[in-house]
Amino acid sequence: MLNQELLTETLETANLECWERERTATPVRAFAVRLHATGCSLRETQEILRLFGVERSHQAIFQWVHRVADSSGDPPTAKPSRVAVDETAIKINGELSWLYAAIDIETKLILDVQLFGRHGTDPAAAFLAGLREKHDLSDATFLVDQFGYRTALSRLDLNGQVNYTDRNLIEKWFHTLKMRIDRFHHSWVGSRASVREWLEQFVHYYNYQRPHQSLNDRTPAEEVLN
Repeated sequence: MLNQELLTETLETANLECWERERTATPVRAFAVRLHATGCSLRETQEILRLFGVERSHQAIFQWVHRVADSSGDPPTAKPSRVAVDETAIKINGELSWLYAAIDIETKLILDVQLFGRHGTDPAAAFLAGLREKHDLSDATFLVDQFGYRTALSRLDLNGQVNYTDRNLIEKWFHTLKMRIDRFHHSWVGSRASVREWLEQFVHYYNYQRPHQSLNDRTPAEEVLN
């Protein structure tokens, strides 16, 4: 593909108001967001743009991606039949926090993510209660481990079962997240608000932009909405 043709490829979001008043041409920004969505890191995207004569910082590229993510709302409302839920430890400025997440087993949609200062029954119940406000869980069975979830599910009158096989999907997602945002491998230096921003960006990327082979190369959002 010729350079000019490549740089004029646009995303559906290319004309959003969130990209107004930018000094970089919209097709270039759209191309950068498309590159990042395919799996290129911010610095890899920066280097590819440099090959086309476009000199921009990786921080600027992050802002483009983040503005597109902000322009879309939460995950589409879903009515899942099986939901895997789990938590993983991350460090923020050297202190432990716990990231809770839930994924629809069938559509691969990330239903929600939340940060808590500790883990256990109470945070699990709070996370599940928030999840119930966003999605129709009337037919959902939660796939969980033993750590606090069975009591939390009972409190909220939700169905669940201990499952160490299918629920691996959420553990794989945590692994993908930490590989993609490598700062979570050690200790995040910055505010909890900045952590939430990165998490929101990645969830948006995963739900709306990243195609899945198991979904016939559709995204989770497309699978839910169609």
